[in-house]
Amino acid sequence: MPYIEMNHSVKRYRMGDTVIEANKDVTFAIEQGELAIILGASGAGKSTVLNILGGMDTNTSGQVVVDGKDISGYSARQLTDYRRNDIGFVFQFYNLVANLTAKENVELASEIVSDAQDPVQALTDVGLRDRVNNFPAQLSGGEQQRVAIARAVAKNPKILLCDEPTGALDYNTGKQVLQILQDMSRQRGATVVIVTHNSAIAPIADRVIRMHDGRVTAVETNEHPMDIKDLEW
Repeated sequence: MPYIEMNHSVKRYRMGDTVIEANKDVTFAIEQGELAIILGASGAGKSTVLNILGGMDTNTSGQVVVDGKDISGYSARQLTDYRRNDIGFVFQFYNLVANLTAKENVELASEIVSDAQDPVQALTDVGLRDRVNNFPAQLSGGEQQRVAIARAVAKNPKILLCDEPTGALDYNTGKQVLQILQDMSRQRGATVVIVTHNSAIAPIADRVIRMHDGRVTAVETNEHPMDIKDLEW
């Protein structure tokens, strides 16, 4: 049984008299420990999928099965527990707290779960051992994104969800961040889901889910995913 399954998932929003269908009969599966990329242009519905997988939003109909449990029927309290215990989020614009150090930002996440990693170790693992006491304003964009990854990973989440994690970064820094995410999957067995519009990074994924106009148009598997260090675009 796949670790993540979306089965005929539909998401509709009502704006006045208008109904917007952001996801239309979305179906796909992701295995445990895979690095999956959800690929599509802006407006394709991919961030809606990510928000539903992460328990930040709920679908209108269909199933969302994670580790054998259908979260589409969860109450608000159940979704809160799910987000706290099972999910790590990495966003495009970092979402760090400006008046907290790198270490304190990571502690925000590690303090809400019982078996969290040591914050300093989490930062060391992303190459920031010497920056633990720096504030976000003292860090480059790439360093801030690595703090955000450390914060997400410190919870030991079952699933790491990343929304355009390299969108605000230059080419080389983006590759460094993708390397960390690929290592999380390959070396630690984390299930990593990356939403992006950048089709050039598709070769690094175990699975590529292509979306257009709210629908899944193709699901492809890479038998031999490329190492990010060998990828150029």
